Amino acid sequence: MALRHATLHQMKIFTTLARHLNMTRAAETLHMTPAALSIQIKQLSEAVGAPLHEQIGKRLFLTATGRLVDAACRDVFERLEKLSIEMAGDQGLDRGSLKLSIITTAKYFAPRLLGAFCKQHPGIEISLDVDNRNHILERLKQNLDDLYIMGQVPENLNVIAQPFMENPLVVLAPADHPLTRERDIDPARLADEPFIAREPGSGTRLAAERFFEKQGVRLKVRMTLGSNEAVKQTVAGGLGLAVLSQHTLALDAASGAFAVLDVRGFPLLRQWYAVYPMGKQLSAVTEAFLEYIATEGASSKEDIPTSEPKSKL
Repeated sequence: MALRHATLHQMKIFTTLARHLNMTRAAETLHMTPAALSIQIKQLSEAVGAPLHEQIGKRLFLTATGRLVDAACRDVFERLEKLSIEMAGDQGLDRGSLKLSIITTAKYFAPRLLGAFCKQHPGIEISLDVDNRNHILERLKQNLDDLYIMGQVPENLNVIAQPFMENPLVVLAPADHPLTRERDIDPARLADEPFIAREPGSGTRLAAERFFEKQGVRLKVRMTLGSNEAVKQTVAGGLGLAVLSQHTLALDAASGAFAVLDVRGFPLLRQWYAVYPMGKQLSAVTEAFLEYIATEGASSKEDIPTSEPKSKL
C-alpha cells in the first residue's frame, strides 16, 4: 500500500464522491468532468491497493475499504480545519476564511451583510453556497461549513441557532386580484384560492401550512416550484397566490406586478438564524461575523420592502 502518495486533491474528490454516491453529481459539485473525476478516483484506488467503490445496477456503493478511506480522509480534513482555525486565531482578523451555506431566500440580503463585513475585514476570504433547505441541512449534518443561515431551526439536529433578523412572511397576489381592495381579510376566504408553493421541506411553505392549518384552512396548491423567482413570476401571471418572505420582494417594488394582501394574522413574524453544530469550535472570523450580524441584522429591518395593504410591488 502506497497511501502516503495520495494527494489532498484526490482525498477531497473521494470524500465528495462518498457523500453523493454519484459520479456525475460529484463532478458537478467539484466543477470537473466525470471522466477527470474517475481518473483521480482510480489513481487513489491504485495507491490504496484495493477498490474503493462498486457499481450494482445503477447505484454506486463504497466498498469496506472505501468506507475506511473516506473516514480517514475526513479525519485529515478535520485536523487541517482545526489547524486553520488555530492559525486564524493567532493572526486575528487580518486573514482567515468564512464558509457560509444559506437557503435560497437568504440570497436577497446575505450578500449585503457579507459585503459590509468584508469592507471591515478585507483580508478575509468568503465562500458562499446557496441551495434549498434540504441540501443545506445535509451540509449541516456533515459539518461542511462554518455557518448556515436559514429561516427555521432543524428540530432533529443538535445545533446552536442565533436569531439575528426578522423574516416576515406575506401573502402575495397579482396586482389586479379582487382581494387587493380589501382589508383585514379572514384567512378562511383564501380556502378556495389556488396557491403557488415552494418545494416540500421549504421553511416558508412549512410556516404557511402550519398557520392555515391552525385557522382550519387547507391550502389548494395548484403548483409547486423550486425558486422564489419562479413563484413570483407565476403569481404575476395570475395563476394563484403565494406566501413568501418580504425579503424576496426587494427588487420588485417598481414592477407593479404584485400586491401584498392584508390577511388577518399576516405578516407571519419569523426570524433568520445563524446555525452551527453543537460543540463546533468557531474560528475568530466566524465569531466576528456572528457578532456583526447580531448588530447589523436588527438595523436591516429598514431595508425590508413595505407590506402596507393594497401596496403594489
